[in-house]
Amino acid sequence: MASNVRQRRFTLFNTLINTKLIFIGSFLLLLLHAGSTYCSNAVAAVDSNQKIVYQLDIKNEITPGQARNFAKGFAQALSDKADIILIHMNTYGGLLDAADSIRTTILNSPIPVIVFIDNNAASAGALIAIACNRIYMRKGSSIGAATVVNDQAEALPDKYQSYMRSMMRSTAEARQRDPRIAEAMVDARISIAGVSDSGKVLTLTSSEALPLGYCNGIASTVDEALLLDGYANAQKTVFHPGVLDRLIGWLIHPAVSGVLILLMLGGLYYELQHPGIGLPLAVALCAALLYFAPLYLEGLAQNWEILLVAGGVLLVAAEIFIFPGFGIAGISGIVLLLFGLTATLVRNDGFDFSGVSSYAFAAATATVLTGMASALLLFLISGKFILESAYFRKMVLSTTLNDGGKISEEIVFMPTPGSKGIAMTVLKPSGKIRIGDHILVVMSESGYVAPGQAVEIVSAGRSGIVVRMVPDEA
Repeated sequence: MASNVRQRRFTLFNTLINTKLIFIGSFLLLLLHAGSTYCSNAVAAVDSNQKIVYQLDIKNEITPGQARNFAKGFAQALSDKADIILIHMNTYGGLLDAADSIRTTILNSPIPVIVFIDNNAASAGALIAIACNRIYMRKGSSIGAATVVNDQAEALPDKYQSYMRSMMRSTAEARQRDPRIAEAMVDARISIAGVSDSGKVLTLTSSEALPLGYCNGIASTVDEALLLDGYANAQKTVFHPGVLDRLIGWLIHPAVSGVLILLMLGGLYYELQHPGIGLPLAVALCAALLYFAPLYLEGLAQNWEILLVAGGVLLVAAEIFIFPGFGIAGISGIVLLLFGLTATLVRNDGFDFSGVSSYAFAAATATVLTGMASALLLFLISGKFILESAYFRKMVLSTTLNDGGKISEEIVFMPTPGSKGIAMTVLKPSGKIRIGDHILVVMSESGYVAPGQAVEIVSAGRSGIVVRMVPDEA
């Protein structure tokens, strides 16, 4: 009777997990779609008799989410036939690929774009500011310091600096500004008499930038900047991203993408190694939904890229449970996973990656590798503790297999450490062994074990049975 109750509870738990997962997935997709539609219309109406100014803010770290919100506000400004776009900027920089996306949008804009630097336009912010038609700065603000650095604020190798120098130079040339000054904001080796001859990366104050053409006027407020630009009586609309826009922007941040990749791979690993738990699979599917849905809505994740990831997962699973050793299937699965996940993070056109910068592709690859490496580290460090926790023990139905391979609802046999048996199937690392008259589902401590190989019990408990291979006697 007790075993039947446990079985019913276990079945009910899995049913609830699957039902909740479907509900949550559907709800999130509806929210993301609705948020995309709602926010594109959530802009105040304007008076057609006045000049129209659209204000877009860049006041935080420049991330893919910031680039997404900028593109959305920019499209709204074009749709409402704005006469000019003003960027209210105060940023220390951010990710170069996101800044390059904003820069390209500005350079290709059919209407003028001006920027008001409230305090800082550093690093990637300087690149965006230089792309604007006109630059206005608050007294005491600064622009420059555009050296490409890593997370520890250390300068990256020269190939990255060379790419940044070329972008800064070409952007300055497009706006008829001195390209050498733009390059000096990246490279301390560039010396310009009377401007940058100190051997340090160039940063200009508002008063220094004004005579050099990197500032068109000094203003105290946005309205004052508009006055200097001839739009004093214009009707201004400030674009504010909605809650769901901010959520999507947060989800596509590289750090969050790395965590979601970790949860996807970690959940799948634990579910494959200990089938029947249910929760790891639910976590993996929810993480996959949160990873792919925003990217798919943004046009980054394409159908073939998602299929590549799914194919990679299937090949890795096949390598674990079907094919002996670690060979073509496993390696191919890892390659597909790496390439598929990386491709979802860059803006390629089908199989054409010519429009993707080397920096953007390297950054996407680093995000995926970080997630995969973190997942591997999690497997090695915390797997045992998670599976042996009291919370997981409550969800796992302890079973053994009888000679016919049928599941018994009671624990009729629990081997003791040191007991010896014979592998009945391939252990990769899970499989079946026989000890006396009992057939048990176990997991190998050291990976692949061939059928017929003698094995020894290392540990046995409600979280599983672990065995090691016994060397053949000489």
